[in-house]
Amino acid sequence: MKTPAYLNALRAFEASARHKSFSAAAAELHVTPAAVGQLVRSLEDWLGAPLFHRGTRPGVRLVPTEAAERALPDIRAGFDSLTLGLERLKEGLGGGVLTVAVSPSFAAKWLLPRIERFRSEWPTDLRLDTDLKGVDFVAHRIDIGVRYGTGTWPGLVADKLMDEEVYPVCSPSLLAAHGQMTVPGDLKRVPLIHDVSMGRHTGFPTWDTWLREAGERDVPTPHGLRINNSAAVLQAAIEGHGVALARSVMVQDDLAAGRLVRLFREISCPSPLAYYVVYRAEHAARPRLSAFRNWLLREAQTGAVDRTKTTCAKAGR
Repeated sequence: MKTPAYLNALRAFEASARHKSFSAAAAELHVTPAAVGQLVRSLEDWLGAPLFHRGTRPGVRLVPTEAAERALPDIRAGFDSLTLGLERLKEGLGGGVLTVAVSPSFAAKWLLPRIERFRSEWPTDLRLDTDLKGVDFVAHRIDIGVRYGTGTWPGLVADKLMDEEVYPVCSPSLLAAHGQMTVPGDLKRVPLIHDVSMGRHTGFPTWDTWLREAGERDVPTPHGLRINNSAAVLQAAIEGHGVALARSVMVQDDLAAGRLVRLFREISCPSPLAYYVVYRAEHAARPRLSAFRNWLLREAQTGAVDRTKTTCAKAGR
């Protein structure tokens, strides 16, 4: 078997074993299932042994043989080494793309307004993957990402980027229309905007949580506008549709620009989750990845210092 065909056959085998399906492997490799099956069979012919226990019933998933399972870690490590070598070669020649996985809301409200500062320091092509589902860093060739959670993701290093708190915000136009709000009970006069994008996370603050923290029991929460995207929640508040319970990292630029104002500054709820920079340990030394990671951490630290200065100034200190 010639070298290119050998590598293609190994790639088809590894993807099929990971997905336990020729069809899913074909979708990842952008070929037909028949082509994947042919590549795997060519590898089996060359080895003189089967690589999968194949079922006869439709829909039965592929199961690697014991020998195949033992070989897979080394094959994957080999592909990782080849990929790393190619990436280093591209970087040495001034080419290549840095692929960054982030949520759509984080991209819109935090990353994109700052990204030119990174590009001015490190001119490189960037590709943002904003798939809401947790992407497979290997299958989708993700270099680095920012995830929101507890800091534990199998196979990934997680460096804490930012903590977050939750508090009410609204537009200046809403205050002009409804009057100033000086105590939490004043929220009875305005619609509430609910961010339901975090509903699957137990313990994430809701309007009910914040109102309990404020000691307010008379503000009804069942009604209002419900949106499953944190960026859209803030846009609805900017448009004057109500008071939103905002996530502090997402809202910081809108507050600084005066598009939104924070209400009841002394009352907030800490989020049980935080933002983390995530990447595979074996790729940590890649120059572009390391540069982007360090830039993210500097930006987060600068933002924290700026918020502290703003808070102190508004407090008259």
